[in-house]
Amino acid sequence: MDYRVIKENNLFLITDKLGNISPESGNGLYTSDTRFLSHLDIFVNGQKPILLSSSADENFVAVIRLTNPHMEQDGELILWRESVEIVRERFIYGGVLYETFRITSYYPKPVDFEFSVRMDADFADMFVIRGFQYGELGTVTGRHSGPGERTISYMGADRVTRETRIRWKGPENVVDADGTVHFRIGLSHAESTEISFVVMPVIDGAEPTLHEAPEALAKLNASYGDWNVSSTSIHSDLPAFNNLIDRSLQDLRVLLTDLGHGPFPVAGLPLFAVPFGRDSLIAALQMLPLNPEIAKGTLLTMASYQGTKVDEWRDEQPGKIMHEIRYGELAGTNQVPFTPYYGTIDATPLFLLLAAEYFHWTGDAALIRQLMPNVDAALEWIDRYGDEDGDLFVEYVQKSSKGIANQGWKDSADSIVHADGEYAKAPIALVEVQGYVYQAKTRLAPLFRSFGSAERADRLESEAARLKERFEQQFWMEDEQFYAIALDGAKRQVHSVASNAGHILMSGIASPERARAVAGRLVAGDMFSGYGIRTMSTDASGYNPMSYHDGSIWPHDNSLSIIGMSCNGFQSEALTVMEGLLKASQSFEYARLPELFCGYGESLGQPVPYPVACSPQAWAAGTSLAFVQALLGIVPDALEKRITLKPALLAGMNVLEIKRLHIGDGHLHLLIMREAGSDVPQVRVMANETGYQLNIL
Repeated sequence: MDYRVIKENNLFLITDKLGNISPESGNGLYTSDTRFLSHLDIFVNGQKPILLSSSADENFVAVIRLTNPHMEQDGELILWRESVEIVRERFIYGGVLYETFRITSYYPKPVDFEFSVRMDADFADMFVIRGFQYGELGTVTGRHSGPGERTISYMGADRVTRETRIRWKGPENVVDADGTVHFRIGLSHAESTEISFVVMPVIDGAEPTLHEAPEALAKLNASYGDWNVSSTSIHSDLPAFNNLIDRSLQDLRVLLTDLGHGPFPVAGLPLFAVPFGRDSLIAALQMLPLNPEIAKGTLLTMASYQGTKVDEWRDEQPGKIMHEIRYGELAGTNQVPFTPYYGTIDATPLFLLLAAEYFHWTGDAALIRQLMPNVDAALEWIDRYGDEDGDLFVEYVQKSSKGIANQGWKDSADSIVHADGEYAKAPIALVEVQGYVYQAKTRLAPLFRSFGSAERADRLESEAARLKERFEQQFWMEDEQFYAIALDGAKRQVHSVASNAGHILMSGIASPERARAVAGRLVAGDMFSGYGIRTMSTDASGYNPMSYHDGSIWPHDNSLSIIGMSCNGFQSEALTVMEGLLKASQSFEYARLPELFCGYGESLGQPVPYPVACSPQAWAAGTSLAFVQALLGIVPDALEKRITLKPALLAGMNVLEIKRLHIGDGHLHLLIMREAGSDVPQVRVMANETGYQLNIL
């Protein structure tokens, strides 16, 4: 990873490994889809320092260690090489960036030198930085400096005032015309000095609360401590698994944001630190064993943005769950439709699916009753707008002129491709979406019945049964013994073997025989690389191991297949995929599974990174938690007050301990052990405070 990123709530900073921001890069300090810091450089006597080490493994604190180059002029020594150490520590808390430079001299004699910091802001919109959209923009209205502070002001085309307020403390300093702050440093051997900066993005005059840096860092550390204590503890005797779990726990915490409805995961860094319907919902589904409160916050947040009207500019319809929301200048002036944008076919059934699964994990009937108007509206959207032609399949077609053409999770333009290489034309019915709809209706029906709506429950079950029958008729490819990725606008199968079909395994829409065939194909050589399931078979005409969606490997995509394999009793296949991903994780920085990686096989010796993958990414981080669901073989049922377990352990794992597993009214503490010579792990129930009965298979 050639960048360093830290985040807290709605503010994040991305820099190069030295901690700097060049104006030409997409790096910067961002909030509300606006870059509030576009230039950050440091100098020793006008020269850039040399990198020694750079770490951001904690996500919320970055520590970067640098030193000076050798400096001579006309044969006269100015500063001996590597005589000054510069340690820059930075973190974000309460909407403020805190950065401290600790400068130490190791030269044997006293030294004097100049240390300089330059910062600037361009207030660029994220869409402009990504090169996706251009339009009418505002202007920088002023740059003003005073003792220990500098303010850069901007008036947007949306008539919103934006400011970057910078303050600093340290030795005697001066500010020149371009805003560079010059500090005069004099140090003896082993003597240190500190220079501290704070950077505050301000929108329409709303300045964040400023703390002293030690107090802010203590509060930030305490919040992470609370997160760790409130979350499920997962530990095994397999170090690689523990490393992956620990990394996931921290990555998911840093990606949490609260817009007033409770914490939920944004999609990922650096480009997608915003609410995403599909990504946030799937990550929350993965996180149910870790912390179901995140699912609650996600459901409430998505409900608050649910569509209320027909608006083709935003691909909005009543009851539809949003795809993505942006807060920048282009969105504020309606030059892009992301306010929010609703061009997603899967977020609405995923919202329903998550609501049902959340209930079965927690028994929280009060939240489901609160969300019932949203549930009703989402179900109405599926039948009325999702299936406009009445063929029982939910389909998408782009209507917005600046929207997204392919509206499933494989949203690149080349992702839905026929066997002859032609791209499918909309309306398109994706295989996994039909599974989501089936799962949502079948899991919600018992809830409706328990709430006294038996007629509604019967109708949902009848609709699901008819969908299942038609699905089996239309999507099954007899020659491939697999389901087609989609039906195109002419109701023809898109005859490609792709990973999407793996998602339906958790839904129950596939017959047992065909589910087994799908699971087997997913771990066959054309689909499984040794590191994970490819998005497309190597035998398909569209296969490309370097592509975004046509042969690459996405951990989250694998995770939904893993959950489905476990639900159907295909433990061997699930273990194969988990062990491949675990092996892959050990090749990436911080043992972090990225958003995706290339689909090459094991012959290359290690997985090949995808050049612009987001890292950390919420649903990639959530993949290891899907491992936990699959290893436990856990299925909670709030209505029957029952938990079913069918445990399995990875190769090399003989002990798996799960503490504070949130289910029902309390927690479950389990110890899974495999004794020497036995393939069947034993379950020891250390504590059961859930109010649910355990059924161990």
